[in-house]
Amino acid sequence: MAIQPAIDPMEQFAIYKIVPLPPVHIGGLTIDMSITNSVASMIAGAILIVLFFALAARREIVPNRGQATAEALYNLIDRFLVGPILGPDGRQYVPYLLTLFIFILVLNLMSVLLLFGNLAGLSLAFAVTSQIAVTATLAVLTFFSIFILGFVKHGPKFLTLFAPSGMPKFMLIFMVPIEMLSYFIRPVTLALRLFGNMLGGHVVLSLFGSFVVALGILGLSGGLASIALVPSALSFAMIVALTGLELVVAVLQAFVFAALATLYLNEVVNFGHGH
Repeated sequence: MAIQPAIDPMEQFAIYKIVPLPPVHIGGLTIDMSITNSVASMIAGAILIVLFFALAARREIVPNRGQATAEALYNLIDRFLVGPILGPDGRQYVPYLLTLFIFILVLNLMSVLLLFGNLAGLSLAFAVTSQIAVTATLAVLTFFSIFILGFVKHGPKFLTLFAPSGMPKFMLIFMVPIEMLSYFIRPVTLALRLFGNMLGGHVVLSLFGSFVVALGILGLSGGLASIALVPSALSFAMIVALTGLELVVAVLQAFVFAALATLYLNEVVNFGHGH
């Protein structure tokens, strides 16, 4: 009889419907409006964010812990990203960048902190940012919103972004396509960076969880097999260490996503500097 693995590391990424809803037909396009585990996790994350800022927005002279945390998150985006990169003209974009950062951060942390429930067979959280469709949507919406903003603010002159200053005209035939390719590949790399880091971390954690369960069951059978309890305990220690690392990665990847969005926005806000 074949031995089944204790945990399938890819099972946690399966999407299934929680609340089936009738599809919506728009022309020849059919949109499934059912609430899946992925959608439910995003809704839960959005509710947590709204509740947190609703409770933290007290405007007290001596802030409580919630207000201090909210102000620290705001200052992280305002003082460490927008101020140094965009300058004073970029303050109006802080709300969007902060929302982007907080949304990704909360989804990342939810998928890590509630992962132990998944290891125990409970579907408590879904790793939303481990889905390329979600990270690609965030990346494409962010990138093309910035691209459209560039045209709104600067008109056709924004296209000179693809023509490096000081370049001989005959070289533009080669350089413009290269610059355009490198520019429009940004949402791909933006999406893959977040997706790959979160996917890899969850797979590794699940694999070590499988080792803990399989070796633990083997060790409890007694006899010489009890030596399997040692690698089972070591695997559990690795899970604890990797969970700490994954929490760091969750925060870092949210910040990196917001930082790259700020850098792309800089080409619109400070357009013409160096062109």
